[in-house]
Amino acid sequence: MTTRERRKLPPAQETIEKLEKIVNEGNHYGAQQMYKSISSRYLAAERYTEALDLLQAGACIQLGIGQVTCGAELATLFVDALIKGKFGYHVENLDRVRIIYEKFPQIAVPQHLDMGTLPDDDDIQRVSEALGAAKTRVECCSTFLKAAIKWSTEFGATESGSPEIHDMLAEYIYSQSPEMDMARVSYHFVRGTNKDKFASTLINFLGKCYPGEDDLAIARAILMYLALGNLKDANYLMDEIKLQVNCGTLELQKSDLVQFIDFLLQTLLRDAFSLFNMLRQNYRSSIEREPIFNELLDQIAEKFYGIRRSNSMKGMFSDIFKVVKVHSISLKQRPCMPCTAIQLQKLGTRNSENAHSINSRRDIEMTTL
Repeated sequence: MTTRERRKLPPAQETIEKLEKIVNEGNHYGAQQMYKSISSRYLAAERYTEALDLLQAGACIQLGIGQVTCGAELATLFVDALIKGKFGYHVENLDRVRIIYEKFPQIAVPQHLDMGTLPDDDDIQRVSEALGAAKTRVECCSTFLKAAIKWSTEFGATESGSPEIHDMLAEYIYSQSPEMDMARVSYHFVRGTNKDKFASTLINFLGKCYPGEDDLAIARAILMYLALGNLKDANYLMDEIKLQVNCGTLELQKSDLVQFIDFLLQTLLRDAFSLFNMLRQNYRSSIEREPIFNELLDQIAEKFYGIRRSNSMKGMFSDIFKVVKVHSISLKQRPCMPCTAIQLQKLGTRNSENAHSINSRRDIEMTTL
């Protein structure tokens, strides 16, 4: 673009006011095309800040009137502009992402029809439309926030991406998704910073999930934390769950899988790789209830004991979004397992906040009663 052509572009604020008027007149599609075409001209002219201003304003306006698809498209283009302009990951730009995120509609998702009366066709149609709209909101918001996470990894955040954006995505999926997927929710929460919100969300899920889903959700969350080397927050989450059970506010059936997680958390405090392997062997049938658990345990072995898998680590979490969601499980009698007592002699402990340091060797005796 020539210097003369750059000068022809009006100031961004003038364009924002003009397009807002078009949106308010009801011409959402026409305004959308103008947001996209004019912002591309700003980008071509390397007027990146003005492109960002225009796209942020457009996304917020469209989302604010319920035009979720249009707003999400502009929101994603906003992230593209951050990348093209090589804007760094810092508080100001994170706040701009948050402002757009907060404009995505937060609407209560209908979970079921009122079975007190026989639902008619209109009731079914309304619920169907509401569920379809909820699915669209989650998909649109997820696309925007995943793009923002990718931007953050490239321009200054940690390898996992912005913790704050991970928290946003986890909360939106949990509150707006018509089909609860705790695997996705947990994946983002463990990469976030809001452990209290994660704990309350998981406990809320445990109080209303189907039988047989509760111990899987607990194990998945704890193992995901541990696979990142985060023993401190894994213990915190487990303590919060036990607190709710002890207070009587949460019922949790005895489970071999939860027992395994309890023993695992104790074992990781010490240099006890042989015991780690024994636990995996003894609880193999419980671990194999979900395919991702063995992959997570392999990563935990590397983080805590420096033991690398022989095969490639590529795609470790590739199956995390393919976890089968169990909607109805008939409780079956599990085969009896030996009650394992672990005697951990006090010969020193591993620093719970540093999964990589091993202070000293301990004698750990496992006896099967």
